[in-house]
Amino acid sequence: MIGTVLGNRYEIIEKIGEGGMACVYKARCRLLNRNVAVKVLREEFVDDEDFIKKFKRESQAAASLSHPNIVNVYDVGVEKIGENFIHYIVMEYIKGKTLKEIIKEKGKLSVEETLDYSIQIAEALEHAHKNHIVHRDIKPHNIMVTDDGRVKVTDFGIARAATTSTVTTSTNVIGSVHYFSPEQARGGYTDEKSDIYSLGIVMYEMITGKVPYEGDSPISIALKHIEGEIEPPRKIDSTVPIGLEKIIMKCVQKNQFDRYQSAGELLYDLKKLKYSCVDDFIENTSIIDSPTQIMSNIQIENEDEEDLKGRKGKKKKNKGENSLKPILLAILLAFIVTGFVAFSFFKFKDLFVVAETVVPDLVGMHVDVAEEELEKQGLKLKIYKEIYDNEFEEGEIVSQNVKAGEKVKKGFTIGVTISKGSKLVKVPNLINKNITEVDAILREYNLDEGEVKYDYSDTVEANIIMNQFPEPYTEVEANTKIDLIVSKGPKSKPVLMPKLVGLKEKDAENALKSFNLKRGQRIEKPSDEYPEGYVIWQSIEPGVAVEPNTSVDIYISTGPEKVPEEEPEDEDVNSEVPFNLKLTLPQDGTKVEIRIDRVQDGVSETVYEKVHIADGNTVKIPLKGKLDAQFEIYFNGIHNETFPHPDKQ
Repeated sequence: MIGTVLGNRYEIIEKIGEGGMACVYKARCRLLNRNVAVKVLREEFVDDEDFIKKFKRESQAAASLSHPNIVNVYDVGVEKIGENFIHYIVMEYIKGKTLKEIIKEKGKLSVEETLDYSIQIAEALEHAHKNHIVHRDIKPHNIMVTDDGRVKVTDFGIARAATTSTVTTSTNVIGSVHYFSPEQARGGYTDEKSDIYSLGIVMYEMITGKVPYEGDSPISIALKHIEGEIEPPRKIDSTVPIGLEKIIMKCVQKNQFDRYQSAGELLYDLKKLKYSCVDDFIENTSIIDSPTQIMSNIQIENEDEEDLKGRKGKKKKNKGENSLKPILLAILLAFIVTGFVAFSFFKFKDLFVVAETVVPDLVGMHVDVAEEELEKQGLKLKIYKEIYDNEFEEGEIVSQNVKAGEKVKKGFTIGVTISKGSKLVKVPNLINKNITEVDAILREYNLDEGEVKYDYSDTVEANIIMNQFPEPYTEVEANTKIDLIVSKGPKSKPVLMPKLVGLKEKDAENALKSFNLKRGQRIEKPSDEYPEGYVIWQSIEPGVAVEPNTSVDIYISTGPEKVPEEEPEDEDVNSEVPFNLKLTLPQDGTKVEIRIDRVQDGVSETVYEKVHIADGNTVKIPLKGKLDAQFEIYFNGIHNETFPHPDKQ
């Protein structure tokens, strides 16, 4: 395959990968002069017409996806080489490693890496599912990670458009046995939740370094997906956050309806876990209240009314006789204690006076320094709150509950609010959005628009954002400026200069318009060859390739040159001959300073200088000079053209 050119466009350079269904090659697109990845189907699938039809239909559907976390599919084609047909998919070329390679290198990934990669994969799936495309083969081998950490999900070429009839009926189930869902293993109904199951297995492998099911054969592994129980990640590694384990275990439920119902739901929980400070969070489960119970009344047995009255009477009698003595003793004791306390206070009152101190100004201090400062004053510090603040660095005190300069008793506790630093903002994804939408989006995220550059693109429409810096989903401080690269659309192709000489002036102008060219300077000049009003000269030769909107200067015939009357003998033959120069101004509404210098007899002299409004009109400038004089035109002080006297033979 090396050196083969597919579609008269894609030149195969080297082999970069191989899978169960296809081989992947690095190729060069001759038309756009860029590297692409070309996936070529293996020969054993070429004769399967039913598979080929599905392959084409589903690959074209996948090509409609456009998302920063999905590898772009540029083209799908077939090429006959000799007796063989080569079916291929042309994709975006990614420089990086597969997620599988990264897991092998590191053994397992950190919580931060797992969440970051999982969020990006889930966002790719959410976009695909919204476009009714189910991947059906999510695994680390099909997930590329660029050198800067951007995830790119590949192999949407074998994805299936999601419909009610999405059922795997082939005896050879597509997908990798370690990652596919129970319904795929059974050959049953597959939908978006099948991708969620596979992503759950990928997350399991990222955080633990191993897949949940192993076996001696693919069939034994498939059976475990259908019947086996997955060992929770925390039993393998107790440092795995509880919240992450819950997310993974919900993804890999056997029953499709017990999983997340959409990639959006999964994405919500992943982001909630990543950006909250809590290791675990409560899932949305129904709260089961205790049932309402009717308690039986406490029954009092009927007693004889007289017995009851007799008991009450006895109680009152006993109470009246015995309660007086304790009350008198209590009063006596109270007098004794009160007298002792009063005597002690006046005698030792100086011992009970607590020293006071002045509260220092803590705002702006680091909390550790402030604590030391308060200890010197005999005071204590307590952190009441932590907030984001763009004015104070992390750990610095933003405010205190007792103002500086106030007096408090020693041992008093000063409450402070400390800064968590500048609040970080997650950069939104602006790629593929129109430049007119940017202001509102950035304002919503408390970010600012930075430098905007425009560049040509053969694949992106004009005014659509092609790239941004910082990249999407990175965290930056509020009010950070986001630089953008915006498409100018395809670069205009060169046009060939038409022949204008010999055409009427109006016809020449129409010819320039039809070739997307502009008329530049127009100068009238006599001609014995062409009648009045015809073009006798053009500044660019016919057939020359020029850029669109190029200006072309023309000379217009004024007819045969008039024979001057005989001049008196005493008239100077080197006298200055007048003529009119016509200049067509631009239409941009700016001010244009036109200056014309005449070079005559070795002397340069400014003969015209005036500011005009660029309104598209033609300016008629009267000039004169000897026939051998040269005239230099300057626009805003910049030399534009030098031309001879039009009457010079």
